[in-house]
Amino acid sequence: MFSLKGKVALVTGGAHGIGYFMAKALYNAGATVVVNSSNEASLSKGVEEYKKDGVTVHGYVFDVTDEVAVTEAISKIEKEVGVIDILVNNAGIIKRIPMCDMKVEEFKKVIDVDLTAPFIMAKAVIPNMIKKGGGKIINVCSMMSELGRETVSAYASAKGGLKMLTRNIASEYGKYNIQCNGIGPGYIATEQTAPLRELQADGSRHPFDKFIIGKTPAERWGNPEDLEGPTVFLASKASDFVNGHVLYVDGGILAYIGKQI
Repeated sequence: MFSLKGKVALVTGGAHGIGYFMAKALYNAGATVVVNSSNEASLSKGVEEYKKDGVTVHGYVFDVTDEVAVTEAISKIEKEVGVIDILVNNAGIIKRIPMCDMKVEEFKKVIDVDLTAPFIMAKAVIPNMIKKGGGKIINVCSMMSELGRETVSAYASAKGGLKMLTRNIASEYGKYNIQCNGIGPGYIATEQTAPLRELQADGSRHPFDKFIIGKTPAERWGNPEDLEGPTVFLASKASDFVNGHVLYVDGGILAYIGKQI
């Protein structure tokens, strides 16, 4: 039920970060994995890391916000690797800027990468998924699909929109055996968040670290590996009657009001 043998999976932004772990999980479940990056240097570094982990991936460089480039890349992937059965829209950016200080161009850039790109990618793969008899689309949403927070107006707007795009793809294409669901990661312990988890000079926790621990029933940050099982579930036959859902992998943050201070 959870085997992905014979399936072709594409993970955008899969050269590093949580996309790396999602791609590795798909590979370990039997899928042929394609990863994308917007630049050659990042892709090459990522492919080498996969090799060290004993994982074989096919790497392609293209801009997920450029519809012409995406169309050409998908056509090339289908000829060289195979028709895509599983699309993971993982590529994304965030700009932490107070709303009134944010330039319109900065806001639009976040929307372009985090919302418009998943639309472009889904649009490119759905026709051949229909011809093949079905497919899986996984959009990497966020707790900011549900919550607001200072300095992330563009990101929250994009991720809220991505939640609704997820539901709309499910609504339009469910009849073709296409399931489109989201994964909403909580706060994940990655290299990027490492400074927020370092002990202070006096041995105390970083204030943001204490905030996250206090808001999470699991009382810990998530590990990238915590996303592997949910990814395989949403990519496999096990989720064939799950559609338009966002699976929050957040240790319970969204269910919890937090500890009294």
